[in-house]
Amino acid sequence: MIRTPLRPLARILDAREKGENPDAIERENKRIRHEQMRDKARMRAEGRLLVLGVCFLCAFTVIGGRMGLLAMSEPSEPRGYAPGAVISASRADITDRNGNLLATNFETHALYAQPRHLIDPEVAAKKLVKIFPDLKEERLIKDFTGKRKFLWIKKKISPEQMQAVHDIGDPGLLFAPRDMRLYPNGSLAAHVLGGASYGKEGVHAAEVIGVAGAEKYFDDYLRDPANGAKPLELSLDLTVQAASERVLYGGMKLMNAKGATSILMDVHTGEVISVASLPDFDPNNRPRPLTKGDASDSPLFNRSVQGVYELGSTFKIFAAAQAIELGLFNADTIIDTSGPMKVGGFRIGEFRNKNYGKLSVADIIVHSSNRGTGRMALEIGIERQQEFLKSLGFFEPTPFEIVEASGGKPLLPSRWTELSSVTISYGHGLSSTPMHLAAGYAAIANGGRVVKPTLLKQSGPQLGPRVMSEETAAQARMMLRKVVTDGTASFAEVPGYQIAGKTGTADKPKPTGGYYEDKVINTFASIFPIDDPKYVLIVTLDEPVETSGPKPRRTAGWTAVPVAAEMVRRIAPLLGLRPAVEPVNNAVLTLTSSN
Repeated sequence: MIRTPLRPLARILDAREKGENPDAIERENKRIRHEQMRDKARMRAEGRLLVLGVCFLCAFTVIGGRMGLLAMSEPSEPRGYAPGAVISASRADITDRNGNLLATNFETHALYAQPRHLIDPEVAAKKLVKIFPDLKEERLIKDFTGKRKFLWIKKKISPEQMQAVHDIGDPGLLFAPRDMRLYPNGSLAAHVLGGASYGKEGVHAAEVIGVAGAEKYFDDYLRDPANGAKPLELSLDLTVQAASERVLYGGMKLMNAKGATSILMDVHTGEVISVASLPDFDPNNRPRPLTKGDASDSPLFNRSVQGVYELGSTFKIFAAAQAIELGLFNADTIIDTSGPMKVGGFRIGEFRNKNYGKLSVADIIVHSSNRGTGRMALEIGIERQQEFLKSLGFFEPTPFEIVEASGGKPLLPSRWTELSSVTISYGHGLSSTPMHLAAGYAAIANGGRVVKPTLLKQSGPQLGPRVMSEETAAQARMMLRKVVTDGTASFAEVPGYQIAGKTGTADKPKPTGGYYEDKVINTFASIFPIDDPKYVLIVTLDEPVETSGPKPRRTAGWTAVPVAAEMVRRIAPLLGLRPAVEPVNNAVLTLTSSN
């Protein structure tokens, strides 16, 4: 910046020559300089005022526009969650193999309060207690008159309850829309479905999450919006499931059992058509888990995949089938089952101290001889027995698609000795679940191929590795059929449907060690129809006792077998199995005449 001097020398000299006062030149220059400074300051102030005015104009325009939008929008309740939080409330349906609904969503509401907006907190509390008797009036009054700004009152309410709260007319009582998980069939297939609850919650939506069963196992699939309206299709048949549960419940009561389970499996696909565990529960109102005592006392306990039991003589067919497969014996080979028999210093006895003498392998299965299967196990050897049972899946939890199945790991002996090998051959010393047993019998039924139990509907056979030849499997099925016609499962005969199977009566172990003398786990593992095997049916009863006779009877032939037979009688027609026409004796035919 160039500054002009107040007393320029040239003008001063010129003024002196003319006799003028040089001070006048300085005063004039000061006046010009001050006017320039004043003009510049005025322009700067005017610019600032202009910018400030524009800012105020923009601010008032934005505020006015926002007020106009709010005035035109629909009123809504304030949100009770952090800004930006997104809650996905959608969840896919679950259906059976025929498209029948097992689980779906139902629109309902939750009730919450904003205490600061309550007109009369005490009156509101009294009226709410009349509508919801489980609420505590004193607690509500304390919450309504305290410092809380938000309060959940009920997570799910019915339309009638919602209308009653509306009638209270207090603006501090508000409703939040909800998608509630609904199980329209009540307790049917409860242990399979499991149940659902709420995860993240807000006043405008709530996240529905699985807490047990298939709901939890398939939680990611059911919550994935990419699946759209496509339901999760299970292998269950709703009508067969209902019939199975009804028969099983009746059988459990008739046999005075503590609990029961049944499994119906397709032997070619591994599909579980029905699976029941009793006692059960309603997943719409899922009970709380037990915090002490025996887990099996809870209705939440799933005996089909969590019940790890010694399954008794049902294991004997595995020893016979492996011995035949290895070429050590055939169905007609004679084995001396006479006593005494000692292994590892322990005596191997028979049921009720019977002595069967010399029996064929087939008759060993028919008469359920412990010594006979024990001698076959000694011929097979420890390593080969382990490999065979491992190939059938008895060393790991089943891959059945509910979360509880992962906890059903078989209990194996810490040291697999010759004594272990013998006792395991007749179902003691190795504990597994009824689901394991169903998969093992399916391999015998389908001709010797492993199948994995599954809860999902399959498009065709899902046969795994071969564990025995078709000839061996056929001989095993023949022996199981003789158990029904000539052995311990005679009550399993159902007209029109030929059934094969094996009974198993196992003493129930005490928690402190040893076995109860009057408590058993009874199982009947069956295959039907035996001429063209399609299904395996397992029925297991916990602590049954049949009391119709003069003495209580606790063997599987008297308890589990009649229940399984009645179940086949009910469900076979539902499965589309036509009864075989039984041959009629000509002697019963008579000729009649109209004369």
